[in-house]
Parts: sequence; structure tokens; C-alpha cells
Amino acid sequence: MLKSEKRAISVLTLIAMLRMVGLFSLLPVLSLYAGKLEGATSLLVGFAVGAYGLTQAGLQIPLGALSDRIGRVPIIVGGLAVFAIGSAVAGFSDTIGGLILGRLLQGAGAISATLTALVADATRIEVRTRSMAVIGVGIGGSFIVAMVFGPWFAGHFGVPGLFAFGVAIAVLAAGLLLLLPKDIARPATPRSWDFRPALTPELLRLDFYVFLLHAIMTASFVALPFLLSNRLELAAGAHWKIYIGAILVSLAGTIPLIMRDEHRGKGQTIGIAVVLVMFGQLALSFLSFSATSVFLSLALFFAGFNFLEAGLPARLSALADEESRGASLGVFSSSQFLGAFAGGLLGGRFLADGNPSNVFFVCALLAAIWLALQGFGRWRSGPEVT
Repeated sequence: MLKSEKRAISVLTLIAMLRMVGLFSLLPVLSLYAGKLEGATSLLVGFAVGAYGLTQAGLQIPLGALSDRIGRVPIIVGGLAVFAIGSAVAGFSDTIGGLILGRLLQGAGAISATLTALVADATRIEVRTRSMAVIGVGIGGSFIVAMVFGPWFAGHFGVPGLFAFGVAIAVLAAGLLLLLPKDIARPATPRSWDFRPALTPELLRLDFYVFLLHAIMTASFVALPFLLSNRLELAAGAHWKIYIGAILVSLAGTIPLIMRDEHRGKGQTIGIAVVLVMFGQLALSFLSFSATSVFLSLALFFAGFNFLEAGLPARLSALADEESRGASLGVFSSSQFLGAFAGGLLGGRFLADGNPSNVFFVCALLAAIWLALQGFGRWRSGPEVT
């Protein structure tokens, strides 16, 4: 990478990590807190937890498209401001309705697509997968940190304290934008609000791929806590050790995939990663009889997942028309959040009988469908497109 590229990626990774820590740290504690608020019901508690994803999915496309017109930085600053306001509203609320409003506002600061577009603006195509990988690993690391930090911080300062922490990190993240290189090329202003360039068959195929990826991921994490707690009898406080260990070991597979992707056939590399995801899910379904086997199965899964999490947006940013890159990444991000929502429903449905293996087997079937689509796309368009 060039010096300016390294600087831009470092700053954008820190912004993404700060924002994600502010959100992920709420996951282990929010539902219990929401259940104690005035007017709370089980349905409203569930809506409060998921409200963030709802507005995220709905606003990625228009905000991504708007960033094509007025620039990336104004959208990012505005999104962080809305996120801070939402955090404050939720933190000061003592009713479930106020908490839901705050969570909706948190999600309304939907800057994921714009951040990804800015990464594409700041890097050359030949290093873009590597750049996306740095941010992907950073976000993955923020998830692990948040799973430990959230319960600890809430135990000392309460959940409202976590929301106040969200306000602080939003302000800090906005300040980091001042450290970006000054020579990042501003995207060309689109001549019209035409979304058709973001809806080509090649781009829609990648949108569906990321939908499947996050459906598999979310469904897996609906079932994994039950597998670790009930079948393996691991204390909930020890689950993070399995996750972080598996992610670290998985890098032995992810890094070679990234290197191959930058030098050889693109479509083949995606196919290899999906195979790793599928085999990891099959192993979780049929071989999850010990902590060691689950650990190795997760490492296999994460090796494919981590590459795809970085490689799919990199592929889309290279294929998207320059004038509609923000809009294209907006559709992509919305598909990602919708996939997570669908994965939650899928995981809950197939966990109804208390057997996590059923969830993992269905996830393996989804990966097999993905492989079939990947082969069809390569036959239609060639390996360098998909």
C-alpha cells in the first residue's frame, strides 16, 4: 500500500471499530435492561434490540447515494451525530418506548455503506481486498472486545452508562476524520438519481451472496450459545475464549485466501471460501461433541467468513460504476442487514426443538445453494466478475 492508503485505512478502521464497540457492547446486556423498563413486553423488548438493524437496512441506500452527490465525509459526520443523539435518547429513557426511539435513531446513523465507499475512494483496486480485510478484522476484533467490555462496563456504570459511552465514541470518531489524507479523490457527482447502475445482475448477485453470508452467520450465533452452554456445559462467561481463539486460528486460512485473491482467479477464491463455510457448518452439525471439535469447526468457518466479509465488498466496489458506487454499496449493506434479520428468524425457527445441530445443517444447505449460484454465475460471466 501507498503511505496515503495506509493512513486512510488506519483512520477508517478506527472509526468503524469505535462505532461497532458502541453497538456490540450493548448486545449481552440490553434485553435484560429493556425488560425492566416501564411498558416493557417481550415483543417490545425484542423490537428494541432489533430496531437498530431496521433503520440501518432502510437508510443505507439513500445515504450511500447521497454520499455520491455531496461527498463521503459530510454523511459520516451526520451519521455519527445522529448515532450520538440516539444513544443519548436511549440512555435517558426510562420507558420501553423511549429506548426503542433511541435505538431507531442509533440505526438511522447508517454510515456503513459510506465508510466502505470511502475506503474504495482512498485505495487502488489491486490493494482493495487487503484494505477491506483490515477493516473486517478490526470490526471482528471490536465484537470480541465488546462481548467482554459490555457486561463489565454495565456492571460498574449501568446500561445508561454504556449509552453515554456511545455518545463519547461518536464524538471521538468524528474527530478522527480530521486525520484523513487530504488528497482522497471526491467521487464524480451523478447526473441523476438513477439507481439502475446499482441493480445490475452482477451486483445483485453479490448482494444476494452477502445476504446469505450474514444469514448463515446470525443463525449460527443464535445456536452457538446453546451448543456451548447445554451440550458442552461451558459457562457463558467462557464462550468468548472459544470465539477469539477460533478467529485467531482462522487467520491461517483467511490470509492465504486474500493473497490468492489478489493474484489469481477471483471467482474461484470466493468458491473456496464458501466451501470452508459449508464444511465448518457441517462439522458443527455432526461433530460438535467436544470443545476441541467445536473450536476447530469454528476456525474453519471463520477462515471462509472473514475472507468473504472483506472480499465481497471489495469485489462490488470494483464492479460498481464510479458515479453510483455509494448507492451500490448501500444496496449491498442493506442486503447484509436484511440477511442478519433473516438469519435470526431462521436460527430461532430451527432451534425450536432445542437441537442446535439442526440450525448448522440448514446453514450448510444455504452454503451449498451459494456454491451452486457461484458456479452458475461463473459460467455466465467468467471468474473475474463473480
